[in-house]
Amino acid sequence: NRGNNGENLFHEEANYRRFLELYQKYMAPIADTFAYCLLPNHFHFLLRIKTRLETDKVVNPRGSGKPPTPSQQLGNLCNAYTRAFNASNDRTGSLFEHPFHRKVVGGMGYLIALIVYIHRNPEHHGLFDDFRQWRYSSYQAVLAEQPTQIARDEVLAWFGGRRAFLDAHGREPSGEHLGELAMVDV
Repeated sequence: NRGNNGENLFHEEANYRRFLELYQKYMAPIADTFAYCLLPNHFHFLLRIKTRLETDKVVNPRGSGKPPTPSQQLGNLCNAYTRAFNASNDRTGSLFEHPFHRKVVGGMGYLIALIVYIHRNPEHHGLFDDFRQWRYSSYQAVLAEQPTQIARDEVLAWFGGRRAFLDAHGREPSGEHLGELAMVDV
């Protein structure tokens, strides 16, 4: 998703941290996260929505016993973040562009290209000469040994291991899938 009219969503480090905390609260119970990147005026997440059986533990805030939908949870995340952001920045109104964008991943080649694209996004947008320096991405979490909420083992297995993950990130995503990586509504 993006900020309205290209507006920045994150002004300081505390904003990035708060957004990730809210992501954990609202999205982690219903989705597995494979990659993300938060940029000043937009963000990317690669996730898989959990099955009903996996989410039965999630309690609907209205008490109906049905787990919330992914759209509800993303809306809750964006609304909670907007309230906090607006309060700390003396602003009112919507922060995020509507509707949010999503795309179904249709194959392993596209999946690999998408992960690389997400991680390389800070470089693509000129924030850093080397995307590896960007702190608000899952790239380092995939490579680290510390516990993480990223589905690290699955991501590394898709690439064929750590070395292949590093190699794939060392080159631009293949042209075969670049056109598919644009944000679209589904």
